[in-house]
Amino acid sequence: MPSTVPFKDLSLSFAKNKVTDDLLVKKEDAAVKQAILNLLLTQKGERLYDAEYGSDLKSHLFEPLDFGTAGSIKDNISKTIDTYEPRVSIETLLVEPNIESNGFDVRLDFQVLSRADLPPISIEFFLNRSQ
Repeated sequence: MPSTVPFKDLSLSFAKNKVTDDLLVKKEDAAVKQAILNLLLTQKGERLYDAEYGSDLKSHLFEPLDFGTAGSIKDNISKTIDTYEPRVSIETLLVEPNIESNGFDVRLDFQVLSRADLPPISIEFFLNRSQ
């Protein structure tokens, strides 16, 4: 069995474990998934002392709802993950305009580099102006 580094992160719900009374933690794939979502949904300038951390996804949401803007969002996601998340490799990244819901459907499939023995992990989310 390959040796792996365990990934842990606090759950954003800040709920307590009923037995230990400690905060709940996310482990392994769930921790990496949460870190990527936090990274993508953090606007540049929100983090003190690291103004460049995050993405500019929200700046694209008031652009035309077309494939050109979808391409810009895709490039932004790819560059952000490549810069700030060295634990993963992007397998598939799809960004498509959703005219009916007035936003963009995003699907990201990635591989945790230290866990090549596992299948890629998927994240799907919807970007709209209210986020």
